[in-house]
Amino acid sequence: MEQTETSLGAMIFLMAVLLLFAVLDGIMLCSLLRPGDERGQIVVWKASAFTLLATVGSHLLTVVTSFVRGASMATNSLVQLEAAAIIYCLSLLYYRRRHGG
Repeated sequence: MEQTETSLGAMIFLMAVLLLFAVLDGIMLCSLLRPGDERGQIVVWKASAFTLLATVGSHLLTVVTSFVRGASMATNSLVQLEAAAIIYCLSLLYYRRRHGG
């Protein structure tokens, strides 16, 4: 009985995390596609540039560590997408606050 309650709690938690990630992905896509004034475009541009820099840096570190260890390079696309969405949303909030957008 206890394991059923634990697995139900884990399933609810994972569904909430998946829903949160879907919302973050939606925010990322909507902000990229929405036309705006010049200040808003600068904010989106800076957030996008920072996200690209962080994502490429992460991939570069993964390639270097895999090469040094002699291990195969296996990546999870869902984790990469969600990490990019989190970085983008956080940097978008930062640049909106900084530039008043």
